[in-house]
Amino acid sequence: MASSITDIASKRGSKGSSKKYLNRELSWLDFNLRVLETAASKKVPLLERVRFLSISASNLDEFYKVRVAGLAGQVMEGVTDRSKDGLTPSQQLEAIREKVRFLLDSQYECEKELFSLCKKAKIKIVTPESLDRSSAEWLSEWFSKKLFPVLTPLAIDPAHPFPFIQSESLVCAVQLSRAEDEKRMTGLILLPSQVERFIRVPGGKKIQFVPIEKVIEHNMKSLFPGFEVEDQGIFQITRDSLLEIDEDAKDLVETFETALKQQRRGGSVIRVDVNADMPDAIVDFIMDKIEAQDAHFFRIKGMLGLESVKQIILDERSDLLYKRMSIRYPERVREFGGDVIAAIRQKDFVVHHPYESFDVVVEFLKQAAADPAVLTIKQTLYRTSEDSPIVKRLIEAAEAGKSVTAMVELKARFDEKANIRWAHDLEDAGVQVVYGFIDLKTHAKVSLVVRREGSDIRTYTHFGTGNYHPVNAKIYTDLSYFTADEALGRDAAKLFNYMTGYATPEKMERIFFSPVTMRPKVLELIRDEIDHAKAGRR
Repeated sequence: MASSITDIASKRGSKGSSKKYLNRELSWLDFNLRVLETAASKKVPLLERVRFLSISASNLDEFYKVRVAGLAGQVMEGVTDRSKDGLTPSQQLEAIREKVRFLLDSQYECEKELFSLCKKAKIKIVTPESLDRSSAEWLSEWFSKKLFPVLTPLAIDPAHPFPFIQSESLVCAVQLSRAEDEKRMTGLILLPSQVERFIRVPGGKKIQFVPIEKVIEHNMKSLFPGFEVEDQGIFQITRDSLLEIDEDAKDLVETFETALKQQRRGGSVIRVDVNADMPDAIVDFIMDKIEAQDAHFFRIKGMLGLESVKQIILDERSDLLYKRMSIRYPERVREFGGDVIAAIRQKDFVVHHPYESFDVVVEFLKQAAADPAVLTIKQTLYRTSEDSPIVKRLIEAAEAGKSVTAMVELKARFDEKANIRWAHDLEDAGVQVVYGFIDLKTHAKVSLVVRREGSDIRTYTHFGTGNYHPVNAKIYTDLSYFTADEALGRDAAKLFNYMTGYATPEKMERIFFSPVTMRPKVLELIRDEIDHAKAGRR
């Protein structure tokens, strides 16, 4: 356990390794510890540190749902092949378990320090018992009107089977007894995901949050009237979220829809977290009912489900946040009165997100959709936002009679359902939707606009390093490259033909791409550097 959060960097344990290879999974955990180091940094504003703590918890959840799930599946199949660094799947799982223990201890140390600092900054996380009279009355009324109707107390006995518990759901488990008939039973209350985890209690200048599980514990007698609570605790499970896709499927969309339905019914349990002082009897009961004997099991000293701690980050406390950046619109486009296509025609240009607005990318497609001279728009979609302006522009273009093609990647992890919905909406509007390759993931970010100009046909192309996601574009650092270069336009067209019709291009002029030409080019460049070194050059 880290004696303080400043020890995290010195205890990561992978520096100075003499091995030729680092294990992929353990290296990822080192990355997540670096995220946690940012939460520990006193150079970072307080509520931004809270955000990084939340991110480290969210990252770990996803790591288990995908990476650990894959290893667990290999163990179940009896796979004993070793990774590049010499570990079998079962050995990797054990190494992960030990490293995650350290990560969770480090998160707890970070949580304690940040909550203490938040308290000094007049942002408190409190229990119902610590509230003054008026605040307690408000919380009691809130519970009666807002929370009680959505809670379902569950007794577990032969007439009431153990319920299905979704991945990452928080659950209160209680041991109950009734004096009048000496009845004893175990009860469960699933915390509703539709209700905020942290309830803000009005209190004048004070900012007070009560975790929802503390509200439930405080009102347990209302949920199980006539019973006394003997023991209780909180637990959370993580399930395998890997989608099993049949590579011989006749209809990829239908296969993904079926796989998503199966996923909702629940993969195997691969991780179980319980609060540190949960009685062993309740732990054993839960582990038996959810059939999680092989899962990674952790007793958590602090809060479970730390991902939700981001809910205490308040815009009103701007003094505890990074100074908000002023995002500028590209000067080049301003010079042409907002005409993106005219700006590209004059000269190629690069836009640096998030410092320069992603709106220019949306505007590019908006103008193309409305321009009667535009004949064709081709677009890749890997991830996009919930209310995507990109998708809207493509639909507008199709409804205006243009030929529109969208390469929608269904294998965008955790966005599969959203992408299927977008695909259906696009098809309904007349967009030609394709789904790429079953055995590959299309991660390219390309927009191609084909325009008639007099007797010529001209291409305008956008290449991006980031997804066509307007929300993420305000956070992540990415580049957009706009060009009217004819060779790049021809290459982009060939790339789309490869994605839509398996038309492997015989030759590309300016672009290298995987899986066809990228690897040979990278190896060629490496060999060039070897030759430079042998010749004594830099």
